[in-house]
Amino acid sequence: MRKYLALAAAAIAGLTACSVSTPDSAAGSGTPGPPSSASLAPTAVAPSGRASTPTAAPAGGTRAACELFNSLFADYQAVPAGDADGFEDIYLQAEDAKATVSGDLAGLFASLSLLAIDHSAAVDSGGGPAQESRDAVRDAVFANAGTCTAQGVTLRL
Repeated sequence: MRKYLALAAAAIAGLTACSVSTPDSAAGSGTPGPPSSASLAPTAVAPSGRASTPTAAPAGGTRAACELFNSLFADYQAVPAGDADGFEDIYLQAEDAKATVSGDLAGLFASLSLLAIDHSAAVDSGGGPAQESRDAVRDAVFANAGTCTAQGVTLRL
């Protein structure tokens, strides 16, 4: 089952590959507008003891999406190495979050979902995620660093 999920995630990631693009200079100065005053809903702790984040659309736009990525990545890092279900939970949350954003921001969540499902599939063999999955997250973070920093959020790996 996990292998099928990993294949599906790889296919999805291929379709929604992280692209590095530059802002449209014709749309203005290329700098984002002021940060939104809306804040991200607090993280809730699931009965299993793992933190979970709400799956509703980020209320604060770009800033909330950047904060949500940081939160989900921290949750990913907190999953014990042998907990395939924990990685699958992160995969599902990242997929839900990906549906709430567009453009390069969707690449953040697509790469995280790929990393999480890849890690889940590797648990049975005692390994970790493939280097390509790790590189996809790194590339997505670099592609969105300027956007998130302009909103007052530093993406963390």
